[in-house]
Amino acid sequence: MQNLSKQGRRKKTRTNKLYEIAEESGTEIICCELPKTLSVSVRSASGRCYIGIDPLEIETTAEERVHLAHEIGHCETLAFYNAYSPLEIRGKQEKRADRWAVSRLVPVRELTEALKHGIKEIWDLAEYFDVTEEFMLRAIEIHRINGALV
Repeated sequence: MQNLSKQGRRKKTRTNKLYEIAEESGTEIICCELPKTLSVSVRSASGRCYIGIDPLEIETTAEERVHLAHEIGHCETLAFYNAYSPLEIRGKQEKRADRWAVSRLVPVRELTEALKHGIKEIWDLAEYFDVTEEFMLRAIEIHRINGALV
């Protein structure tokens, strides 16, 4: 296992990469109060994407990474819906954003390597990838559905 200073740098670098992806694609990230959702993404009529994120409510880098990657996933895949969309359409767009986030935060190759090295508990995998346990479960489910994990 890596020492804490290396692990801390790795987490910061991985989080910074998400901000770089947003910046490179022209997505503006705005810090604002979002106590119920913690984050949100929208696409303007001109096609520009904006992400709102609540730094006061997000407590860990894992939560920040998961929220940010999910919202960038909406922007990168154009997976948007309006408030009046049927649940089926909303669910489809949420899954598209999740798949994008999983591919960036828990790549199947890295997950396979972690499993081979004995990191098998959900909490341990979540810590290793610096994501939430809930997201780690979602990542495993997505990789299984895609046939990448048995």
